[in-house]
Amino acid sequence: MKPSLLVLLIALAPLAACKPTPKPPTDTGVCYHLGSITNGVAHYNVVATNVPDMEHCAANLEAMRIRFLQLGGSNTVIVGGYQGSFLFLQPEGVFTAESYDGARYPFLVRTGDGRLAVPGSVQPGQ
Repeated sequence: MKPSLLVLLIALAPLAACKPTPKPPTDTGVCYHLGSITNGVAHYNVVATNVPDMEHCAANLEAMRIRFLQLGGSNTVIVGGYQGSFLFLQPEGVFTAESYDGARYPFLVRTGDGRLAVPGSVQPGQ
């Protein structure tokens, strides 16, 4: 085997081990729930259409999460997608990321009574 081919194979070996990661849907105004991931392929369910922004998508996903919990479900974490971004609804709030495995940034935080609010909009003691 030529040395240059061997170097190329060694350089590409880590890429072969990479698993495919799901991509968020990019449809305009459509809010999705990530139902499952099979072999790196994401399966999405439409939650709402004609959604004006990511805040409204997060609210729709939060309403769905609460309904599931009221029906006896135990999953407190919901993942959704809106126009190319992931939304991660967790007990602490809503986080957003450009990739499923990437860094997650606070988008909405929980107030003392459990509602969602924009970070910094609620002062302590209010």
